[in-house]
Amino acid sequence: MLLAIDVGNTQTVFGIFEGEQLCHHFRLSSGRSRTHDEVGVLLREVLHDRGIAIEAIDEVVLASVVPPLTRVFGDMARERLKIEPVIVGPGVKTGMPILYDNPREVGADRIVNGVAGFERYKHESKGEQGVIIVDFGTATTFDVVSPKGEYLGGAIAPGVHISTEALYQNASKLPRVALELPSSAIGKTTVTSMQAGILYGYVGLVDGMVARMRDELDFSMRVIATGGVARLIAGHSQSIEEVDEFLTLAGLRLISERNRGSAAR
Repeated sequence: MLLAIDVGNTQTVFGIFEGEQLCHHFRLSSGRSRTHDEVGVLLREVLHDRGIAIEAIDEVVLASVVPPLTRVFGDMARERLKIEPVIVGPGVKTGMPILYDNPREVGADRIVNGVAGFERYKHESKGEQGVIIVDFGTATTFDVVSPKGEYLGGAIAPGVHISTEALYQNASKLPRVALELPSSAIGKTTVTSMQAGILYGYVGLVDGMVARMRDELDFSMRVIATGGVARLIAGHSQSIEEVDEFLTLAGLRLISERNRGSAAR
């Protein structure tokens, strides 16, 4: 079994694969003070609850945007599982040229999403379509992959949750609101006005960014979204064509396959 770990700023997502099949998935908070022993104990408990022996894990692949936790999860794999993990970063085979001014600046999650998005559409595109991946995480990221499978770059905006929390923290009369789409873009209460501004505003952000990116490219694009509020935004977006909440885990599985044999038990 393959254990795929996507370490984000807010949450860490785990996926258990048997072959190409995602069999189980779960989330833990990305507590920066956790030790590898704590993570190992939590992992064992969650797997036990799902009827999986931790000894059944024989491969680990990891992408992290939190450097201190990269070491924590890497050490957990080595010491608890006795597995050398594949950690997405320089030197790891992704199969994707990174056409960024400094490729080392690109977040591991963005590369993984690019790999998964391109793989998803490459057969039907026949080398004529690229892909834009929109990931609604702590930050909202846009990543562009060419029809040749080249990572071209993208854009980074504040995430939906960050923006919502910033309003609450910095405007004394504004309450904390649930992320629910109101029935109208014209709010009739403070709460619905905030919800309209945040959520319909992000719909406009996505459609506007995708339109600008398409204007700058000389090939057609598919658009896929992932992340926490992807379905909520996609339901009102004119540009998002598909939502896959497990896109990053799928990309981690692909990268694990491409590096099989480079890390061993």
